[in-house]
Amino acid sequence: MTPEMHRTDSFCAYYKRWISMYKEGAVRKVTLKKYLLTLAWLERLVPDLAMGGLDRMAYQSLLNAYAEHHERQTVMDFHHQLKGAILDAVDEGLMDRDPTRKAVVKGKTPREKKTQYLNQFELQKLLSCLDLGPQLNWDWMILLIAKTGLRFSEALAVTPKDFDFAHQALSVDKTWDYKEGTGFLPTKNKSSVRKVAIDWQLIVQFSELVKGLPENRPIFVHGRVYNSTINCLLTRRCRQADVPAISVHGLRHTHASLLLFAGVSIASVARRLGHSSMNTTQKTYLHIIQELENRDVDLVMRSLSGLT
Repeated sequence: MTPEMHRTDSFCAYYKRWISMYKEGAVRKVTLKKYLLTLAWLERLVPDLAMGGLDRMAYQSLLNAYAEHHERQTVMDFHHQLKGAILDAVDEGLMDRDPTRKAVVKGKTPREKKTQYLNQFELQKLLSCLDLGPQLNWDWMILLIAKTGLRFSEALAVTPKDFDFAHQALSVDKTWDYKEGTGFLPTKNKSSVRKVAIDWQLIVQFSELVKGLPENRPIFVHGRVYNSTINCLLTRRCRQADVPAISVHGLRHTHASLLLFAGVSIASVARRLGHSSMNTTQKTYLHIIQELENRDVDLVMRSLSGLT
């Protein structure tokens, strides 16, 4: 039996128990690590703060202290992770009211972001520098992600059986656990299970590359895999092509941005990327959508000005 908690117990102790009770075994390992990191910061910032003493002023002070070391979006995530536990504590009668109400989220000025995506001309230059020989290598993975928008973990999990050569499609129904090295894992969410249409050229290329390979084994994985390995290679290839250096996740952004600029609907892009909702796509690519809207306004004005 879990011992009953009281208002005199520390919030750190409650949060630790809350993670154990509601998050362990219910969320992905990477998500659980985020909760545990939040716990570590609580133990650092307010190790002795009692449940009964966590009022609005104390909570705002906690957020402010955390904001001194983090950007606003990170502080927002910290706030949301704490709020779930706090609302449960209110329901359990350990607090009289919700101290997170009307909390002000602050944070450090965001650092200048690394270029996240390439334009079509830059991508073409990058792809021309890839070493695409008769054997599968990381360059082939770069090409695959650039043309499909797969997440890195999804691309690692691709097996020969996932290719539907007759219908020019690639099935995405699993990921590869490159962080812990445990093998196949489920996709990020239910919407991530999908079939991605691929062009005939890529179909022909991979139909040759995967011949004779075990149907259910990942085609790119040979031992332990590290995200840094392919990112370092991608950086080298970007330098060779004289284009801005991007990460492997930036290839996914590049794929999505090119589709949006080509006029593909947000709904179709969301499905292709495996986003849980169009809101995710709109939020991630807001700057591109705004640019397209400005272009649409110019088109509308030109059309209207031609009317007499």
